[in-house]
Amino acid sequence: MLEQGTKAPEIVLNDKDGNEVKLSDFKGQRVVVYFYPRDNTSGCTRQACAFRDEFEEYKALGIPVIGISKDSEASHQKFALKNELPFILLADPELKAIKDYDVWQEKKMYGKVSMGVVRTTYLIDADGIIEKVWKKAKPDTNAKEILEYINS
Repeated sequence: MLEQGTKAPEIVLNDKDGNEVKLSDFKGQRVVVYFYPRDNTSGCTRQACAFRDEFEEYKALGIPVIGISKDSEASHQKFALKNELPFILLADPELKAIKDYDVWQEKKMYGKVSMGVVRTTYLIDADGIIEKVWKKAKPDTNAKEILEYINS
């Protein structure tokens, strides 16, 4: 996992509508980038809805929220529509950003070992440096924890 103080790797991925989005497009402002395992699973839906519910505060602070998973653009489009998600969702089916941000890791569930995305959130500062990392982020509280950190 990338650590605080590290230069954030560039991200160049398509959003749910097929538009290319780059992390460098947001230079000069803080950005929340959160990695999650899969659209339409219970934890991932709860996390996305928590960001949705706090979105107006992020917007007021001028902080974009970007969610990234290995799902397709079409999957993101349905997920965003179904849950009324107002923020950016980026598709990373080739695992480019997922691997660059070191969130593709071995996971154990019910005694079974597999590779997958470890739910992780990065707050990137205006200069493109990782300001804070939330490892194994909790779906229900992550969006609020970040705001508490930013506002403290």
